[in-house]
Amino acid sequence: PGIFEVARFAGFRDAGVNRLSIGVQSFDDGCLQRLGRVHNAQQAQVAISTAKDLGFEHINVDLMHGLPGQTLAMARADLQQAIELGPDHLSWYQLTLEPNTLFHSRPPVLPDEDDLVDIQDAGQELLQAAGFEQYEISAWCQPDNAARHNLNYWQFGDYLGIGAGAHGKVSNVEDGQLRVQRRVKLRQPKAYLQSVQPLASHHYVPAADLPLEFFMNVLRLREGVPDKLYAQRTGLSLQQVAALSRLRQRGLLVSERLQTTPLGWRFLNEVLADFEG
Repeated sequence: PGIFEVARFAGFRDAGVNRLSIGVQSFDDGCLQRLGRVHNAQQAQVAISTAKDLGFEHINVDLMHGLPGQTLAMARADLQQAIELGPDHLSWYQLTLEPNTLFHSRPPVLPDEDDLVDIQDAGQELLQAAGFEQYEISAWCQPDNAARHNLNYWQFGDYLGIGAGAHGKVSNVEDGQLRVQRRVKLRQPKAYLQSVQPLASHHYVPAADLPLEFFMNVLRLREGVPDKLYAQRTGLSLQQVAALSRLRQRGLLVSERLQTTPLGWRFLNEVLADFEG
């Protein structure tokens, strides 16, 4: 929201862009300051309203919860404000402390586990009452408005990274073996524009790492995916994945497809830990 410019975004719309994702994170100025964001709540509200006025057909709003100093009431107020602004898609996810960040080296005081559960439960109830459907662990949409790009990504599909710093995933068959390649473009715009081959790095994902990468994506989807997709996207045999039978016996995965049970979805990190190694 802090870089939203009407003329530039009108140009995007005139060029055919019909979907816009706005990284609001919170409508509380105190929370935004503690996160180090460059925008305030009013700028976020104006950005969303202006995007609708410009004719963007699909608008996603990114919101975090479990923020430093955030209470249940504050988290609910964030969601309520987003709902009232009328986007058709919401990304609502818990703050995590990532390595090599200021928060990781100097952890702030975050809501405790009980408060996080209360926020999650209250938020789900509020979003469902507003007509939103949760189709992925952190993605909510109005009926028939799931993001097709996101679905492809979470189904371990291929995608091209276009632009400075972009990431891509491309699969190809070499000597009868499916191989999955990760690509990263040069990060600096000037170097990217001046380069004939603007790849910063690329590597093939080792076969031993493919099961975890695949399941880290597909099990985020509420409906999961068919069993046959595993071989199609990895070139590997599902029969060799020993974790499946263990998780199904524990009631964390359903038996007829690659999908968590409600209990498994709630404890997804623990489910994914079974695929490591």
